Amino acid sequence: MPDPTVPPTPPVPLDALLARADLGLRRIAGPADPAVVVHWAHTSEMADPYPYLLGGELLLSAGVHIPDGAGAGYFDAYVSRIVAAGGAALGFGVAPVHDTVPGALVEACEMHGLPLLEVPPRTTFSAVARALWQLMAQARTAELRRVTEAQQSLATAAARPDPVPAVLQQLARRLGGRAVLYGPEGTPIAGAGPDPGAEALTALAKLAEVVRPSGQEPSDARPSSASDTVAGVRLVAHALGNGEGFVLGTAAPQRDAGDHTIASVAAVLLSLLTGERHGGSGADRSSALVRLLLGAAPAEVAPLLGGDRWRVVRGRPDGRAAPDPVAASALGAALGSSLVDVAGEVVRVLVPDGRTVERVPGWTLGVSAAAAPRDWPAADAQASRALARARATRTPLLRLGDRPALTDLVPPHDADAHARALLAPIEQSPALVDTLRTWLSLHGSWDRTAVALDVHRNTVRQRIARCAALLDTDLDDPDVRMELWFALRTP
Repeated sequence: MPDPTVPPTPPVPLDALLARADLGLRRIAGPADPAVVVHWAHTSEMADPYPYLLGGELLLSAGVHIPDGAGAGYFDAYVSRIVAAGGAALGFGVAPVHDTVPGALVEACEMHGLPLLEVPPRTTFSAVARALWQLMAQARTAELRRVTEAQQSLATAAARPDPVPAVLQQLARRLGGRAVLYGPEGTPIAGAGPDPGAEALTALAKLAEVVRPSGQEPSDARPSSASDTVAGVRLVAHALGNGEGFVLGTAAPQRDAGDHTIASVAAVLLSLLTGERHGGSGADRSSALVRLLLGAAPAEVAPLLGGDRWRVVRGRPDGRAAPDPVAASALGAALGSSLVDVAGEVVRVLVPDGRTVERVPGWTLGVSAAAAPRDWPAADAQASRALARARATRTPLLRLGDRPALTDLVPPHDADAHARALLAPIEQSPALVDTLRTWLSLHGSWDRTAVALDVHRNTVRQRIARCAALLDTDLDDPDVRMELWFALRTP
C-alpha cells in the first residue's frame, strides 16, 4: 500500500506539455480542456494498444501499425480502444513513416473526444517523455513543499489554547474549503471555512455516518475514510482513531494530490485532541504524571492509564530525518496509543497489551514483551534491542516473544550478582557493553552490528577485541557467548 504520509506524484496538465516551446507540440484534434492531465508517457506501435495501457497515458505513435489503405473504420476502432483504456491523449509523430497526420485519425479523435497532438520531426518521443518527467518532478516538489508547510501549520495550531477550532481553521484554509468535526452523535461540534451549500453539507453529514463505528460491530467493520462528489464539491470523511465516534469531514471544490495527506495529518491531531478532551483519558494521564512526579510508584498509577500490562514500542523513521512531533503523533495513532515520547531519533510508544502491534509503513519498529509497571524499564531495554536488531536485519517489525526464558529459571538476585561479576571489567564503558550485546544478538556479524549501532565496522571490531581482552576470554567459544548473553540480558 502507498505510504499515506507521502503525497502521490501529481499529474501534469496537458496544456503544460503543449506550452513547452522546445517540443513544438501542436493540438490538432480533440477538446482543448485545461482539466486534461497526463500521468505518464507510453510509446506503442500496436494496432490495439488497449492491453498495454493503465489509464492516464500520453500514447506516442509514429503510425507504424497503420496498414496501407486503412480507412475510417480502422482509425475509429484504434481511437475507441485508446479511449476505452483511459488514455489521456495521443501524440502522433510526423516522421519517419508519415509526412502528415492521417485525416481519418484526426476525424476519429475529434469524434471520440481524444486530444491529438502532432509531434514534429525534430522532436523525439524520448524528449517528450523526458519533458513530462521534468514537469512531474517540478509538480511533486511544489506539492511536497505545500504539504510540509501545511503539516507545520497544523502542528502549530494543535499547540494553541483552543486547538480544535485552530486545526479546523488551518485545514480549511489549506484545502480551500470547509472542515467540520462531527461528534459521536453525528452533530457538528466545530467547523471552519466557507459554506459549500446545504446540499453538500447534508451529503457530508451522511458520509460521516458511513465511517463512524456503531459500537455494535468490530472496529474494522467500517472503512476509515469515504469520499463522494456532490454539486461539484469533493467530500471526504475520516473516522478519528480514538474510537469514540468522532469524524472529520471536508468539502473542497477541487482535489489536489497532497490534500489526502494534509487531511490525514489533521485527523491524527484531532484524534489526540478529542480523545484527551472528551474521553476523560487526558485528565487521568495528567493525574498519573503528577503522581509520578510526586513520588508515587508506577504500579500505583498504571490503572489510570487504562491497563495493567503494556508493551514498549520503539520506532525509528526510515531514512535519516529525525522524527518531529507530527510524525510521532501519527505513529502513536497508527499503533492506537497517545502515550508517545520523542527521544532524539527514536519514538517510544506505550501500547496496551491487548492491542496488536502491526508494521507501520515508513517506520522500523522494535516491540518488547508485555510487562507490568515495575518492569517497564526492562521492557524499554528490550524494545531498544529489538529495534537495533530490526534495523540491522532490515526487518520492518521485530517483537520479542512472551514465552518463558532461561532467565526465569534463575532467581533474579542470583542472576544479577552473576551478571555483575562477569561483566565487571567492562561495566564502566557503556559503549563496550552495548556493542557486545548487539554483536552477540546478531550472531557475530560485523556489518549488521555496525548498522545497528550507526558506527563503522572497524569500530565494532576494535570494541569486540577490547571486550575479549578485558574479559580475558575467547569470544569464539559458544559456551562463553551463551554465558555472556545470559548476563547481558539480565535486567
